[in-house]
Amino acid sequence: MSSPPSIDYFYAAHSVFAYLGSQRLNDMAEEIGAQIVHHPMDLHQVMEEVGSSSFEARSKAHIRYFFGREIELWSKQRKLPWMGRIPTHHHKDYTLANQFLIAAQQQGHNIDQLSHSLLRAHWVDDIDLTDEASLTAVASRVGIDGPSVLHQAQSDATQETYQQNTQAAIQRSVFGSPTYFVGGDMFYGQDRLHFVEQALIAHSVGLG
Repeated sequence: MSSPPSIDYFYAAHSVFAYLGSQRLNDMAEEIGAQIVHHPMDLHQVMEEVGSSSFEARSKAHIRYFFGREIELWSKQRKLPWMGRIPTHHHKDYTLANQFLIAAQQQGHNIDQLSHSLLRAHWVDDIDLTDEASLTAVASRVGIDGPSVLHQAQSDATQETYQQNTQAAIQRSVFGSPTYFVGGDMFYGQDRLHFVEQALIAHSVGLG
């Protein structure tokens, strides 16, 4: 009998396309009985290491489409709100937010909903991912002890796991957020979630 399928989920806490796919990912995992293994990563380092072009190096037309029409289309498709612009604090260092998610996972929490709530708060409520009070408030709304997680997030152990996640992403040729793995099969982008679903179903019936 096959073991329950799992999804290795590589993403960054500020990623708009991780936000647009996260609730669908959560729903899919629940429907199929799959586990989501979260790997928050340093997206800038990953993109640099694998040779992806930074957004700063891309054309203005590409950036306008990527952060405009593409989000608009998928927010309507997923029936998810967004504020219609890049968040005020989007270009700050999001290390603490990523480590906050890792710390909650280290404490044994299921962070599926915390992750979605944090992504949503950034893209809908315009929260600053570097603000400790904002992070703990989001955790409290999903029933997690935010101050305890914040303390863990600043530990050496959490920082080490963050670097391990980042190195694992580089080794597995991840080049963007979100990226999903089912077994050894990689799927880049939340617009590939139907392929992730097919892979999970195949695994669950012993065909993967």
